[in-house]
Amino acid sequence: MPDTIQITRPDDWHIHVRSGKILKTVVPHSARCFGRIMVMPNLMPPVCVSSRADEYRDEILAASAGSNHFNPLMSLYLTDNTSTEDVLAADKNPNIVGFKLYPAGATTNSDSGVTSVSRIMPVLETIASTGLVLQVHGEVTDPNVDVFDREAEFIDQVLKPLQREIPELRIVFEHITTRQGVEFVRSAGDNVGATITPQHLLFSRNDMFSGGIRPHYYCLPILKRHEHRLALLEAATGGDTSFFLGTDSAPHTKLSKESSCGCAGIYSAHAAIELYTEVFEAMDALDRLEAFASFHGADFYKLPRNTDKITLERIDWEVPKNYQVVGQKEKNPIVPLRAGESMRWRLLTEEH
Repeated sequence: MPDTIQITRPDDWHIHVRSGKILKTVVPHSARCFGRIMVMPNLMPPVCVSSRADEYRDEILAASAGSNHFNPLMSLYLTDNTSTEDVLAADKNPNIVGFKLYPAGATTNSDSGVTSVSRIMPVLETIASTGLVLQVHGEVTDPNVDVFDREAEFIDQVLKPLQREIPELRIVFEHITTRQGVEFVRSAGDNVGATITPQHLLFSRNDMFSGGIRPHYYCLPILKRHEHRLALLEAATGGDTSFFLGTDSAPHTKLSKESSCGCAGIYSAHAAIELYTEVFEAMDALDRLEAFASFHGADFYKLPRNTDKITLERIDWEVPKNYQVVGQKEKNPIVPLRAGESMRWRLLTEEH
């Protein structure tokens, strides 16, 4: 087994970088490694129009420490009030590649999301006509549906009917977490792809309750049963071009996570490619890491693959216990995934 591996520079097709001081803290972690990041628009207020996306992208670039390989791509937030004119304006902006569908109330800062897909069908038809991508947070919000079943219910209630109604619509089923999600993507044809996060590959819901409630393992969609994790592992490492890297890295401060009503989100951008590399090594699939991380997403979005390389070395190192927020005086840091634990792979220093 070699002590180093080299792959084409990867992309992260689903990430949250927030704004302000937190943005300045986390963006350099992604810029060290990724060529492109697909930035989610669920700020407060949300990023709904092309001009605001340009402003947000400028803020991200300013925090990227001058990485000349780094290109943030933007998604706009769908609401019940999104217009076809908004879609046509976005289509003219080369930095906008999609629209994000949050069911209202499904996750962090989703209160402005879509209350019913039927309300926005003309907008979705326009998105399909332009070739822009619909990025979907796939959970129903019916309080009578168990939180562990919300993805499977969304597939039956929303995704399958939507695909039948607008088959030409290109859809990324974000951060899939279930066997049903894998099966839907595989059966849906070339216009549907899916991102898979490191946490859903590494952990099941047992980990979230190991020895007590572990708030830093809490995310939405929530971690599922071990059987679903196995299905995701097979999908990610099996070579199927429908599945690709999307961390859903979602930073919150320690006090926001460790509270009586903690925020959903796991921060993984600090060691994203290293986490995926551990997964692929454990599955004896290191030879398929490059395609999952660097090719499948770019191909689905119909963008050129990156041409430069990164190198990872097999060396034990310890993940920092926290990252202090830039410019923040109080002790309220971001706690990363695998904080204080040892990892087996690391991006070579000269590639940062």
